[in-house]
Amino acid sequence: MQPTIVIRDIDSPAEMRLVEELQKDVWGIPDIEIVPSSQLMAATHAGGVLLGAFDGDVLAGFAYGFVAKEDGKIAHHSHMVGVQKKYRSLDLGFRLKAAQRERIIGQGIQLMSWTFDPLQSLNAYFNFAKLGVTARKYFVDFYGSDAASFLHQNGTDRLWVTWELTSDRVIERLRKEARSEGPDDSPLLVECGENDMPIRYDLEPGLAGDSASIEIPTEISWIESNDKALAAEWRQVTREAFVAAMKNEFVVRDFHRVDRSGKNVGIYRLSKI
Repeated sequence: MQPTIVIRDIDSPAEMRLVEELQKDVWGIPDIEIVPSSQLMAATHAGGVLLGAFDGDVLAGFAYGFVAKEDGKIAHHSHMVGVQKKYRSLDLGFRLKAAQRERIIGQGIQLMSWTFDPLQSLNAYFNFAKLGVTARKYFVDFYGSDAASFLHQNGTDRLWVTWELTSDRVIERLRKEARSEGPDDSPLLVECGENDMPIRYDLEPGLAGDSASIEIPTEISWIESNDKALAAEWRQVTREAFVAAMKNEFVVRDFHRVDRSGKNVGIYRLSKI
């Protein structure tokens, strides 16, 4: 029997301390780097949102963000969404983001942003295909090159994504009325070759048109654990491609997965603003 999960606001110091512990469990970060309950309390009283997914008294997951400003507009920055491993088959990430969206719209805010590692294909698919985000900013080592989390051993490059909460695109994706399209004929900037080797293409002609694509492997975590040199090469190659694309006013608009001779590959689709 699946547990009954209730998503609700977290506003007590005791439950905020549960959030502290879950941060350490999910990301393996030391005490000194967690967002403490004192900060969570101050942020929620200043317009931030802290939601918990509860299985009875057990905190199965949470979402935390705070009021921000983006391109001159009031926005909400979703800083963290974490789910306990044993609850990850319940689509809690999607449910938490949907609940977070409702809270933010209720505050009169139409825009949400967050960051994620562009080499993580599951997160890319979740963000672009299921939620309908877009991205026009890429940050090199956003959290520094020596972040303590066990998840951050291959640099901390991040795509900064924007979620236009009431747009037709987002509403369609949330209702599952429109999904990520299949591959097209956009020129490749990076291709996932045999044995997960990255293939670089000349960026200048690749970015000369109005669309482009960047491929990534679907199991970067396995690569990072088993071939650190290959993982580092993927980071460098995709970093160069994303940075060049952003400088040429490209926006990441979608992500899809394809089966290529029994092997899954992830593909970012970019186009001009």
